[in-house]
Amino acid sequence: MVLVSGLVPARFLTLTAHLVIVITIFWSRDNNVLASLPLQYSQQQYQRQDVELVVALSVTLGLFAVELAGFLAGVSMFNNTQSLLSLAAHCSASICLSFFVSERWESATYWYILAFCSALPAAFEILLFVSVFGFKRKPL
Repeated sequence: MVLVSGLVPARFLTLTAHLVIVITIFWSRDNNVLASLPLQYSQQQYQRQDVELVVALSVTLGLFAVELAGFLAGVSMFNNTQSLLSLAAHCSASICLSFFVSERWESATYWYILAFCSALPAAFEILLFVSVFGFKRKPL
């Protein structure tokens, strides 16, 4: 039970850290958009890259809503597998997104981070929702 009690706060903290970094990227996305553009670019190219990054960040926030809903509702709070997957994914995302902001990575890189670090744990969270509410199984 010690492992479970340690996983719950660690998972919550990594989810929160990832969320804070995503919100920070919303505020400072200009550098990453500019890194994705050639030296000579038009306003239309800038707008297209900016919209692409905003869409990716918005999808991430939607996936956060799914994962936080399952976590706070107790569907996956004490599920060790989901907790470890979420902990590893969001910790990795926090580190990668810190570099994304500080090193001014291209915005296309964000889609890979989203797929492995946000979509993967959210997909398993949805499977747990289906398992708990659809098949009436216990959350563990």
